[in-house]
Amino acid sequence: MFAESASLRRVKPSATVAASAKARALRAAGRDIISLDAGEPDFDTPENIKEAAIRAIREGKTKYTDVDGIPELKAAICAKFARENGLTYKPSQVNVSPGGKPVIFNAMMATLNPGDEVVIPTPYWVSYPDMVLLAGGEPVFVPTRAENGFKVEPAALEAAITPRTRWLILNSPSNPSGAAYTRAELQAVADVLLRHPQVWVLTDDMYEHLVYGDFAFTTIAQVEPALYDRTLTMNGVSKAYAMTGWRIGYAAGPEPLIAAMRKVMSQSTSNPTSISQWAAVEALNGTQDFIGPNAKVFEGRRDLVVSMLNQAAGLKCPTPEGAFYVYPSCEGLIGKTTSDGKLISNDQDFAVSLLESEGVSVVFGEAFGLSPFFRISYATSNALLEDACTRIQRFCGSVK
Repeated sequence: MFAESASLRRVKPSATVAASAKARALRAAGRDIISLDAGEPDFDTPENIKEAAIRAIREGKTKYTDVDGIPELKAAICAKFARENGLTYKPSQVNVSPGGKPVIFNAMMATLNPGDEVVIPTPYWVSYPDMVLLAGGEPVFVPTRAENGFKVEPAALEAAITPRTRWLILNSPSNPSGAAYTRAELQAVADVLLRHPQVWVLTDDMYEHLVYGDFAFTTIAQVEPALYDRTLTMNGVSKAYAMTGWRIGYAAGPEPLIAAMRKVMSQSTSNPTSISQWAAVEALNGTQDFIGPNAKVFEGRRDLVVSMLNQAAGLKCPTPEGAFYVYPSCEGLIGKTTSDGKLISNDQDFAVSLLESEGVSVVFGEAFGLSPFFRISYATSNALLEDACTRIQRFCGSVK
């Protein structure tokens, strides 16, 4: 009889994937569903990147590559870090993986022993704690507050660190909250880490280019050079270049860590897809002219969604600095009853009732470790966002 392994029983399926699947099933059954659950840009991959991939196919670049990336892509990544982040890396310090998620998974598998702790601020991207658990580690959660912009406070971080702490996972701009750390806020986090030399930091910078207004993005090794030798700086082409399906993530850090991650890959995925790697070379080396205009489109969508959600009874929606998510509170609706008599006892009840009543799919906050909130992705058209937010307003107004 089949039985899951003990390590797999420690984890749960991705809540964001589950929400998307349920929305697709309802749509297939004929329901009018608006999905605001998936973290995927609605823009198409730019033509120059597509052409680079086609050219690679025609030139026969379809064989196995070096396990953790072709030299040309590693060189492009080094150039990107120098150009945009003021960070100097050699190709031997660079890892290329089949997506951003494998970068994190490989780092955890390469470094964690049973009982090692990984500090994760909440709300967190749903996969962080489960990847830690699969690698044998123990996630330690540090709640943040909406009043503080969903950013970890230095005193709370200090209190969470123990002699068994191995990593801090930092995500800025954040999925799910959109919160982004200023230089001063990163320095305050760095000051705590400097007092604990056993703690490394994995910074997930996947949404680096999606920041709004006059916000200036910085990354922690850039802000505090003393942390350079114990920082894994992660990024990828999925969000800024609209290349989610191409599956290319990358990171740079100390050579021993990169070598250990390569060892994990050598016995698991092996290399990322060769064609996607050549497309990523063009993404990083080619024109960047579309990134700013795309970000402006997202900024307009953010402002639309924040405004309309704050007009909904019982909701409070902070204005995030980046990414393409908002993380509103539904606390004002907890304990109330829907028009069809269902009690809203938590944010999952809210999300389920919203989907059933109005056909709007969102992800409940418990999945991200901080309730009572829910996540909306505004990576879709203004027309759909207006329709969805109107439905949310109607649903909230019907709750008694």
